[in-house]
Amino acid sequence: MIMINSTQVSYFTLAAYFDVGVFKYFFFIIILTLYMLIVCSNVLLIVVICMNRSLHEPMYLFLCSLFVNELYGSTALFPFLLVQILSDIHTVSAPFCFLQIFCLYSYGGIEFLILAVMSYDRYLAICYPLQYNTRMTPRVIAKLTALIWIYPILINTFIVAGLTAPLQLCGNIINKVYCDNFFVVKLACYDTKVNNIFGLCHMFSVIFGLIILILYTYMRILKVCFSGSQQTRQKAVSTCTPHLSSLMNFSFGAFFEIVQGRFNMNSLPNLLRIFLSLYWLTFQPLVNPLLYGLKMSKIRTAFKSLLFWNKM
Repeated sequence: MIMINSTQVSYFTLAAYFDVGVFKYFFFIIILTLYMLIVCSNVLLIVVICMNRSLHEPMYLFLCSLFVNELYGSTALFPFLLVQILSDIHTVSAPFCFLQIFCLYSYGGIEFLILAVMSYDRYLAICYPLQYNTRMTPRVIAKLTALIWIYPILINTFIVAGLTAPLQLCGNIINKVYCDNFFVVKLACYDTKVNNIFGLCHMFSVIFGLIILILYTYMRILKVCFSGSQQTRQKAVSTCTPHLSSLMNFSFGAFFEIVQGRFNMNSLPNLLRIFLSLYWLTFQPLVNPLLYGLKMSKIRTAFKSLLFWNKM
């Protein structure tokens, strides 16, 4: 196999696309509809939270970050998919491919951090209600919000610009419908031990650390629920159910994405592999506004009052 320097790879070919004939217009309409629903629902909830002062509380401010992140992640994927679906040649320039990797991976990191911070916020609100306002101060909220956004952006800048982009590649074919860091790394001509060690260290130290934090907070919340009053249990259920559903939905999609990159999944039908690889990037931005918009009474009330005020 001829070695190709990464600086000479001007484009990547996305090999997961296949000819569907005229059905490509059907898929185009589905993807476009999903994207419009994601944009409209997330923007609507951001406006509701920003315009209603009763929602200017820590939990809803973190929710606002969550909805902004859904817009960020979906915009990094959906317009790209729409172009590729209508195209006969499924190629992407190397700089844009690395940019997409950065955006999608930072989206995943931000999502995970927001869910962890929200679980910590619910832990303080339910387990330490009298100390909540003194612990969750505006300064703490600002620091947590900065951490949510800055850390994933910095770490993924290092991963893409410092570890992946300089690799010497022996090919340019990615067997996915979008650019993926691990699939690019697998194209390297030489040993990628540094990339693998860094990836494993990051996974065990940060991702598993966040999982342990989330599990710990919900174990404590469940303990309080079982030992507390019925009112406490109802409050915990109403505020934690959407968060747990969102966490499980995102974890399932992210888990399959990790498994698909590390193991041979050729035994699965191609269409199923595409669907599951897109799951964590499409259903999370679509489901979260429904979960929080329908399940949380304060958001529903604020939306109704805003709608009523606009009609007047």
